[in-house]
Amino acid sequence: MTIFPFLRRKTFARGVHPAGNKGTAGMPIRRMPFAPRMILPLAQHIGKPAVPTVSAGQEVVRGQLIARADGFMSVPLHAPVDGVVEALELRPSARGPWAESIVIRTYEASTQAVRWGEPRDMDALSPEEIIRAVQETGMVGLGGAAFPSHVKLTVPKDRAIHTLVVNGCECEPYLTCDHRMMMEMTDAMLTGIRYAMRAVGAAHAVIGIEDNKLDAVAAIRAKLPADGSIAVVAVETKYPQGAEKMLIKSALGLEVLAGGLPSHIGVVVNNVGTLAMLGRLLPAGQGLTERVVTVTGPGIERPGDYWVPIGTPMRHVLEWAGAKDVTEREIILGGPMMGQAVASLDVPVTKGVSGILVFDRRDIVAESNRKVYPCIKCGECVNACPMGLNPSMLGMLAASREYDSMAATYHLGDCFECGCCTYICPSHIPLVQQFRVAKGILREKAA
Repeated sequence: MTIFPFLRRKTFARGVHPAGNKGTAGMPIRRMPFAPRMILPLAQHIGKPAVPTVSAGQEVVRGQLIARADGFMSVPLHAPVDGVVEALELRPSARGPWAESIVIRTYEASTQAVRWGEPRDMDALSPEEIIRAVQETGMVGLGGAAFPSHVKLTVPKDRAIHTLVVNGCECEPYLTCDHRMMMEMTDAMLTGIRYAMRAVGAAHAVIGIEDNKLDAVAAIRAKLPADGSIAVVAVETKYPQGAEKMLIKSALGLEVLAGGLPSHIGVVVNNVGTLAMLGRLLPAGQGLTERVVTVTGPGIERPGDYWVPIGTPMRHVLEWAGAKDVTEREIILGGPMMGQAVASLDVPVTKGVSGILVFDRRDIVAESNRKVYPCIKCGECVNACPMGLNPSMLGMLAASREYDSMAATYHLGDCFECGCCTYICPSHIPLVQQFRVAKGILREKAA
């Protein structure tokens, strides 16, 4: 008997319930054609940027290593297309500053088959060798954080992991790429889970999925191993259910203390899409060249989930998906709660882009121009904060520029910027934006 029975309506305290808007959930994943040029920033992950191994004028094959990892906290890059390297130069990035990038001109009629890689006997690998193999794939967390996957699977020697928690919540509105991968790549996901369990030494794995995706729960349950080592749990549909600490609380009933990490209580968390891709890439000895991206919103004529080659310019994605009046649209990378707006259509799809949302700019401007009123002490933000913080007090301290008090007394560091407080505030106070500014100032002071 498994220690993780199939449960319903497991959840965490507080949170919010934004409209789901997941109209693409029932559509199969489609494949997007190559753009004429691919732009690959060397920094597509948290940590040190990759180091180019190619030069201008060099021909490359889809899947070929084009930039190596620069140390442990780094991952390599692989060519998404057959083509020729046009340049290594600064190009626009989603974060704002221009970033060093490799530009590849795609050969016409380039095949979408990956023609580079050496198959591995995964059964013969030790945990350390599995982790090295994960780094060689160039894999990062595909849920949006882009944290190097091999680093997350590297457990400190003084900690023992008993459970791998697999995050299939996808609690952000509009996004459905994880849902479709769970439905269409179930076997690969379960294979990736087994690899990750071996890497971290976990005897059990539990897959947490919000209960608005019961078709995915059923598809996975039908293929679970008979030994009970992997289980699936349906948790309440609520934002931010997909946050690590929230999902651990919902799925296992365990709590990560303030300032702590999941590994402190014997848990490692990984995204379903990340593990599905590892299940596909590791045995084939291949690198990450594409990912599934949700392309949707009121400004898209052909919404859906697409296999998009890493490095595809945003302009190409929007033209293919049928963006209407692109110059009058607001584009958000990721979900609407934690995603970021981009100003340039030349920004490429990177490993951490889970969604491309296109909205009418007039609606966004009207929303952003709402009048901000003084805090009325209603407590809605306190009731919504999943970390149990006092956003109202933090907001008042931010307005007074008392940043040290925010950190020392009111635990600003525990805020992971989910945006629940801003979403729920009846006075329209941009709380999470104030907290980001405060954190930036505190980081500068610390440096």
